Amino acid sequence: MANIVHSQSNNPNEKVVLVIHGGAGTILKKNMSPEKEEAYTAKLEEALRAGYNKLNSGSSSIEAVQAAINIMEDSPLFNAGKGAVYTNAETQEMDASIMNGADKQAGAVGGVSTIKNPIDAAVAVMNQSEHVMLTGQGAEAFAEKAGVELVDPSYFKSDVRMRQLKRVQDKEKAILDHDGDRGEVNSSEEEFNIDFIEDRKFGTVGAVALDKNGNLAAGTSTGGMTNKRYNRVGDSPIIGAGTYADNQCCGVSCTGHGEYFIRNVVAYDVCALMNYKQLSTAEAAAEAIEKQTALGGSGGLIALDAEGNVAMPFNTAGMYRGYITESGEIFIGIYGD
Repeated sequence: MANIVHSQSNNPNEKVVLVIHGGAGTILKKNMSPEKEEAYTAKLEEALRAGYNKLNSGSSSIEAVQAAINIMEDSPLFNAGKGAVYTNAETQEMDASIMNGADKQAGAVGGVSTIKNPIDAAVAVMNQSEHVMLTGQGAEAFAEKAGVELVDPSYFKSDVRMRQLKRVQDKEKAILDHDGDRGEVNSSEEEFNIDFIEDRKFGTVGAVALDKNGNLAAGTSTGGMTNKRYNRVGDSPIIGAGTYADNQCCGVSCTGHGEYFIRNVVAYDVCALMNYKQLSTAEAAAEAIEKQTALGGSGGLIALDAEGNVAMPFNTAGMYRGYITESGEIFIGIYGD
């Protein structure tokens, strides 16, 4: 489908200060119950308000991104944190990253299983270490030392996610959290509502914020790929692929077929297109997704620049997304409308 881009808020003179996404894929209104649509809308609004409250009180864009993503990580609706999908071995391995547009400092974690909010660990790596990315047990040991909350892996267990894994394994093919378009729902199937939609969306969550000092930050968090093997890691914790921020261009968080986003360095590409081709944020974001489409990659991204212009293009049937302006005006979208 066509890219969906919102260049700015309904008031052309008002800045957008926070934009978020909760994943993209075959999200069709006819397959969504009113109750589930309401749940997603409410949770996206809660995340926007959490980040906005930080910004409104003078906190940094980093803190706003962290607050917004925490809300989505704590919800089983999204494939991040509490809602992380299962690996082939029936475990959960989560990834996250964050980047500061003011100085290009960044932090990331990959393949963690005991960190309640992986975005918090990414922030700790950025602020309390000389490294950019830590993985696995080492990342968990560092997070504990840094005071990040750890939980028993049972915290992440989910009957819904386990049913998804078993269906994928029964069909002997992996359905990526980044591989959405698998056709329309067969209404004769049981559990066709939530499970169908959840299986066919990119559950990665992300946020980009602009604070009162004019600084941008971007962050991304995910549970990865359903039925993944061999400690696979996608684009979400990779700076430049799934996350990027630079005050001179924009902040970006991606959700999509991770391998394509890595190969195309999509998050950085948006900034490069702005810098080298002098494109607007909306134009650059749309072109980056068009490149993905041409190569067969599915997904979307959110981008926000220092002037408060926001873009949210995607090439799937839908993407959970939203933004909030300086005055607190909220936009939330789910479908390709």
